[in-house]
Amino acid sequence: MWKINLSKQADKFIKKKKIKDDEILSFINKFINYSKGSDENIDVKSMKGKWKGYHRIRIGRVRMILRVNFKEKTIFVDRVDYRGNVYK
Repeated sequence: MWKINLSKQADKFIKKKKIKDDEILSFINKFINYSKGSDENIDVKSMKGKWKGYHRIRIGRVRMILRVNFKEKTIFVDRVDYRGNVYK
């Protein structure tokens, strides 16, 4: 069982935009399956620079930046925001 933690910023954006928890969990499940080698329709990219060790999931105009620890089965969603604001 995976443990998912949200940062304060990510939680605030999700509540403000009224994004359903099911949608977030769906993308995270797709990411986990994609990481295991399954053929999933998801846009994932490993980050570079100051975001090294994080992954980016593209959901339309929204970006979700998360860090995954496969040994402990934890996911930390650091940021969720629109494309122009998420990397700042």
